[in-house]
Amino acid sequence: MRKKFVGLLSRRHVTRSAIAAVAGATALGFLAPTVAAAPGGVEGYSTEVQQAAVEALSSSKGITETAALNVLRTQETSVKVLDTVTEQLGQQLAGTYLDAQGKPVVNVLTEAAAAEASRAGATAKIVSRSARQLDSAQNALEAVSAVPHTSIGTDVRTNQVVVTVAEQAKGKALGALLATAKRLGDTVRVEHVAGGMSKAIYNGEAITGGGSRCSAGFNTNRGGTNYIVDAGHCTGAVSNWNVGPSVAASFPGNDYGLIRNTTGSAPGAVTLWNGSTQRISSAANAYVGQNICKSGSTTRLTCGTVQRTNVTVNYSQGAVYQLVQTSARVNSGDSGGCMFSGSTGLGITSGMGGGSSFFQPVVEALNAYGVQLN
Repeated sequence: MRKKFVGLLSRRHVTRSAIAAVAGATALGFLAPTVAAAPGGVEGYSTEVQQAAVEALSSSKGITETAALNVLRTQETSVKVLDTVTEQLGQQLAGTYLDAQGKPVVNVLTEAAAAEASRAGATAKIVSRSARQLDSAQNALEAVSAVPHTSIGTDVRTNQVVVTVAEQAKGKALGALLATAKRLGDTVRVEHVAGGMSKAIYNGEAITGGGSRCSAGFNTNRGGTNYIVDAGHCTGAVSNWNVGPSVAASFPGNDYGLIRNTTGSAPGAVTLWNGSTQRISSAANAYVGQNICKSGSTTRLTCGTVQRTNVTVNYSQGAVYQLVQTSARVNSGDSGGCMFSGSTGLGITSGMGGGSSFFQPVVEALNAYGVQLN
């Protein structure tokens, strides 16, 4: 059964004291924490991150760079609107997301809720299925024996639950999963994708230990001691890294863990792999449609869009619940790296499959360990 989502209705369990987020070499102090500015650009975005996000948006949506820049500016305001609407409507919501222009959209069941959402500045869309109905369908699917190389998540745009089946998924359990999806009718949509779904650890360098490589995540502290919040499948597999010892791991189920940072270096920014960094000043959960970037030691800086939240991914090692699915490129060795939107930290790289990437929400990890971003 799925774990309860920390912060589902109160999205911003935010630590707004100084934040330190690092990836790869920055954690080891190899890159000077020089934060690039973006004069006249999107508030909170460094020059490099803004350009990478604009290029990804322009390419994926077939729009001009000026239009892409406007989307980024719009989404910053829209996220605040969705935060407000989420708090006001609570259980009356059936989903929230950002549209192709970065504007806020709210799924509701009644005209009264639609009117309240409109007054707050969001576009209201009346849908037929409630959040409770979608959760019930997802629970029914997850009650079937887990099938490796599949995922289950909600598509808020279509008001459906989506079962994604990679071609490596096999066996009798797959038949049972598909039969359950069919029984649930048009509440569920099945999609087939190439390849498989795997966690993103790899042998090599960056943060290393036990012959394995991951990417450093967010620098945090508790009681004056520095820790790196990282992927649980990394900290559970390796007891000692070149940045310090693993002290906690939760995987599968979750995919977060903790490394005690003994390097004496805890810079407050994400490396962009060109000598500059992106300052991070808050942490939050992601919205569908939000344009994001990630930094990792293999694919370095890549950007994309949040496709789904609350996604269950069935890795061969077991199911991980309530991940964020995005179109940003990741690969082996990126595990633990930071996902962010401008100056807001959002997630920790977990894995990839079917052309998508999966991230553990960072707010949940911070709350689980009682740590604060530096």
